[in-house]
Amino acid sequence: MENRLYFGIDLNDANAVISYYEINMKEPVTAGVVAGSGVSEIPVLLAKDEKSGQWVIGEEALEAASAGRMTADRLLTRAEAEEALSFGEVKHSAKELLAVYLRKLFFLAGGPGGFRLPDRLVICLKQLSRERLELFREIARRLELPEGVLTLLDQKECAYYFVYHQAAELNLHDVFVFDCRERQMTCRCLARSPRTTPQLITVEERVYPFGPGNPDTTFLHILEEQFQGRIISGVYLTGDGFDGGWMKRSIALMCKGRRAFAGKNLYSKGACYAAAVLDGGEDWQYVYLGDSEMKINVSIRVKNRGRDEFFTLISAGDNWYETEGECEVILDGPPEISFWLQPPKSREARLEKLGLGGLAERPNRTTRLRILAKPVSDTRVQIRILDLGFGEIFKSSDMSWEHVLSYGISRQM
Repeated sequence: MENRLYFGIDLNDANAVISYYEINMKEPVTAGVVAGSGVSEIPVLLAKDEKSGQWVIGEEALEAASAGRMTADRLLTRAEAEEALSFGEVKHSAKELLAVYLRKLFFLAGGPGGFRLPDRLVICLKQLSRERLELFREIARRLELPEGVLTLLDQKECAYYFVYHQAAELNLHDVFVFDCRERQMTCRCLARSPRTTPQLITVEERVYPFGPGNPDTTFLHILEEQFQGRIISGVYLTGDGFDGGWMKRSIALMCKGRRAFAGKNLYSKGACYAAAVLDGGEDWQYVYLGDSEMKINVSIRVKNRGRDEFFTLISAGDNWYETEGECEVILDGPPEISFWLQPPKSREARLEKLGLGGLAERPNRTTRLRILAKPVSDTRVQIRILDLGFGEIFKSSDMSWEHVLSYGISRQM
């Protein structure tokens, strides 16, 4: 495991930050365009060098934009919209250009031994969706990354991995992460329950407007509100909204009896730590159910070899945008399927019966059904049921039924 290389990329439409990590390193290293410059944010901007015809990023791409030459920006949004851009007479899809940009980042963070593809890559995005997962799976294929190498995480989960990889005294009690950008202050409080094994981590989030006015006074009021009644071990600041040296009174309160840190590579380093944990390289003693993890188990009751048992289609704790469930059953009884929805820490399950209206009448146990479960959020699951018939005896009617289940709510589409 010591030679496994992990990349963490914090990506948005404006900038990217990339860090690399190996298990034997003290902490992840953040790569910059100019070695030793201290600049970690790399503009999401791609240009072609007029002489060599090679793609360039960083300062070279910024110089091309300043000179009025063709560049490609907002690659994430453009790739999601399936746009195409022309460089001269050649047209490129935005997905292709985003893959080129990411490969250029790989060259910046090849690790101690020179350029290598990562053994595990975690990309941190502000928000996750199944559509974004499919987009990055396609990009991973363009980058020739083997299946299973890429994982998408949101900012809250990358912050969680970063915070609980720091020295124990910095996360003994509650920890705050403040992210200031785009005229907003996002406040995240991380707390752990030391009495559980593994220790359960919760993250409370609140977003404040951070517009005109005195930023120091505004931030001071946010700190006073958030810190009230809490024991706090550490505070972390990230985002370009903290630039400018405006913190005076707020920093005095923030550092009173606790340590505070600032940097723009918190998410990329957290992504590196996440890659190591997900790769099995660390003995991780924490568990976190965030916005990306399913909050309910979805099961059906079946008879298998004469024994009643539950078959789980969707498991709580799995990433909702990645997981899917599927099984085939033979209908035994009335034309309906019953689903059990159960939170992971509850002994009680809620029963939801989904009717199969219009299903052709057949003798009992002569209808085979395929059940497909696909989450649409962390609490809602789309169910699709298909009539497969019964071999050569009864042909499929080609009928299907679709429903959306949530804990305590069921509605037919």
